[in-house]
Amino acid sequence: MTDSSAGSLLREVARMYTRAQRVVADCCRTTSTQCHLLTELGRSGPLPLSELGTRVSLEKSWVSRAVEAMAARGLVSKVPNPSDARSWLVTLTADGERTVHELNQTLDEHAAQLLASLNERERAAVEASLLTLLKALREDPAATCCLPPTARQEPTRESKPCC
Repeated sequence: MTDSSAGSLLREVARMYTRAQRVVADCCRTTSTQCHLLTELGRSGPLPLSELGTRVSLEKSWVSRAVEAMAARGLVSKVPNPSDARSWLVTLTADGERTVHELNQTLDEHAAQLLASLNERERAAVEASLLTLLKALREDPAATCCLPPTARQEPTRESKPCC
């Protein structure tokens, strides 16, 4: 990378960290799409199929195929939505909840290992900067356009990562 502008640097960090997360998340036998859907369901609870797709910014056909594959593996259930008979409600099963827990634990361990390569001062600076960036992203309409107001909470050190 030759350009060191803030935008270029942020894109490079996001690209490399996403690549690393995909490699690490492979331990949970999930595709990238399934990982996003499982973690969103783990954060939010049961969702209509269309809202699940909106929250992860994926087309309905991608979400539908991924949900069908996860249902076949017993990770989610898909039932008619009691609030809207024209839609489906997607819910994590007990196996799905275990998979989300395993996935979060694996990704948390990877992040801890990555941050352990920094000294204490650098680690504190990175964590503070990430909280500041997360706060800015949660106030950015482009980053929150598909999220309900409850998902736009203030970041904390306990905030859970996403894949």
